[in-house]
Amino acid sequence: MTLMLGACVSAPTVSTPLASSPAPSETITISVGPCFGFCPVYTASFASDGTARFFGQRHTAVLGERAKDAGAEAYRELARDLAVFQPATGAEAAIECTAAISDTSEYTVTWTGANGRKTVATVPSGCPGGPGNTLVRILRDVPKRLGIEDWTKQTTRPGESRG
Repeated sequence: MTLMLGACVSAPTVSTPLASSPAPSETITISVGPCFGFCPVYTASFASDGTARFFGQRHTAVLGERAKDAGAEAYRELARDLAVFQPATGAEAAIECTAAISDTSEYTVTWTGANGRKTVATVPSGCPGGPGNTLVRILRDVPKRLGIEDWTKQTTRPGESRG
């Protein structure tokens, strides 16, 4: 009786590097807080690879999470436009506003580096002048620029409270 063991013999192993996991990407996250009225409350995060993630919390057309590819170029353009407002790495700062209108939403912009370090800037959405006004104009245009405008539209649902 002949026993065939050849099928059980393994080929010599060759050491190959493991496929590297994708490098952590940088992100810019924009959170829009509540106001005295029925303002949309949401968070939108944009990764350097172009991925846009949205989470509608209140008074938005879409509640919950959504994601889409907004494009790496759109991320680079947004990062470029926001760079002048970015505080020193790891810092938190309020962007100057000449006279903030009360009872409006506040924008929080968080830059997260590939190393996980966060840098944060805040500005009231009712900022009529100063550097804060320029930042607010950029932030108001972000949903349109990145193709999530339909998700962020103000939507009032029966029984929902203000704020």
